[in-house]
Amino acid sequence: MEHTRAPWATAGPSSASTGTMLPPIARGETTSAPSARAGPSAILQRPIDVNISTPPHFPPPLEDPNSHTFLPTQKRITNVQMLRKFLDSSIAAGFLGFILALNEAARGHALSDACEISETTTALVKILDTMDTWVTEIPPAEHTLRYGNPSFRLWFAKLEQEASTLVASVLPPPLNSRSDVLTELVPYLIDSFGNETRVDYGTGHETTFIAFLFCLARLGVVTPEHDSLALVIRVFNRYVRLMRRIQTTYWLEPAGSHGVWGLDDYQFFPFIWGSAQLSDHPYLKPNVIHSQETLEQESQDYLYLAAVRFVKHVKKGALSETSPILNDISAVPSWTKVNKGMIKMYQAEVLGKVPIMQHFLFGSLLKWPE
Repeated sequence: MEHTRAPWATAGPSSASTGTMLPPIARGETTSAPSARAGPSAILQRPIDVNISTPPHFPPPLEDPNSHTFLPTQKRITNVQMLRKFLDSSIAAGFLGFILALNEAARGHALSDACEISETTTALVKILDTMDTWVTEIPPAEHTLRYGNPSFRLWFAKLEQEASTLVASVLPPPLNSRSDVLTELVPYLIDSFGNETRVDYGTGHETTFIAFLFCLARLGVVTPEHDSLALVIRVFNRYVRLMRRIQTTYWLEPAGSHGVWGLDDYQFFPFIWGSAQLSDHPYLKPNVIHSQETLEQESQDYLYLAAVRFVKHVKKGALSETSPILNDISAVPSWTKVNKGMIKMYQAEVLGKVPIMQHFLFGSLLKWPE
């Protein structure tokens, strides 16, 4: 494959709000990615124009969670018009604002940095630790195909069985004993770990985990004053490590993969919050991903470098051939520009895709815009 210069590092149309050049798929341009080819579902596969303008902020907590009316979750997005309604709403702005708040909290911080650990973040890490033990207890079945080990369905059944108990362990009384609260929250946790029927996992499931954290913020059990940094460098980092173990144990199919034209077949947030971590780093620059020695040394401290290391582990071959987008981004001069571009790209390639967002859950905490 012929090497191409990073679109973010070349002259051309840029994001008006960031001054950052985006890869073609983030700008909604035609690419050779499978999702961009003509076909019956092309209009659903292509990202729609997304430009949510919002400052970083946590959602306002409920005034009185104990008197709040909770609702079972529903999937509401079925077509482009419904997705457009969501993206143009204050609900979408609030969700992205939460993502940006955690992005700002992570800026300049290594995973090993000290941070405040509340009872809630401790409980969140503990439930992820518990799920990790199930991977040991449920080994992969002998299987001839590379992807889709059927033992994942056993692991997922264990999650469905224990999910209410796990979620309750994160909540304070009396919320932890209310069935209506658990009815709304449990589906977010379950859907954060893939689909047991298809034995797949992708950025939509990862986004659902962020939605789960958003709902906890709405309940006031995680707060910007005490939990912002820990949610990224403790909780989300633990989630990513668990998911990578699940992926490489049961070899889940990548849901909605762009193949070589994506960042990662499975996840996006390690690149968003990981590039924020590296902002203003004194010597680690975007082109450092080409040094395997540096990746080995620094990936324990930075989500972005750990993600690139994982991509190199599961995709054999030169990065310019297996992951040309990641390869091109390494030519961008600063992590700040990479971070801005990643946020734009996430809006286009995840929030702007009907096939991904049709599975997004809405309830009383993350409401459907009426």
